[in-house]
Amino acid sequence: MTPSPPLARRHLLGAIAATATAGTALPTRAASPPAPADGPPHKIVYQLNRPEHDYQEAILNSISAMLKKYVDDVAIAVVAWGPGLHLLAKQPQRPVAALLQQRVRGMSESYGVEFVACGNTMHSLNWSKTDMLDVARIEEVGAAAMMEYQEKGYAYIAW
Repeated sequence: MTPSPPLARRHLLGAIAATATAGTALPTRAASPPAPADGPPHKIVYQLNRPEHDYQEAILNSISAMLKKYVDDVAIAVVAWGPGLHLLAKQPQRPVAALLQQRVRGMSESYGVEFVACGNTMHSLNWSKTDMLDVARIEEVGAAAMMEYQEKGYAYIAW
């Protein structure tokens, strides 16, 4: 006798169960409440690794648009490394508009946007925590921080 495929077996067992319980009420259970969400339903992490003003402004504009669209239903992080790290420095060695740094501070303080500085890049520039804006959180490896955000369900945005 050839064994029946699993799908055919499931249909047969389903038909037997339906026939056996026909006319009898099965006990019902109240639906359990959904498990608490792990933070907001929307999560996004931006890669910031270039020094150009227009590039950095575009990322901050995108963050503003996300905050406008999702308000409190979005968690946003920005991981800066390489030449992009200067945006988070108190005294950048590359040109950074003061307005962009004000926006970074405002987004962090008012909306909880996380700004992460790459420790490897800081090390190569001989910078320490005291060289960074107070809203910047330092991670040893920026790329590892990106990976960990993605492991937590954050969508990865780079351009």
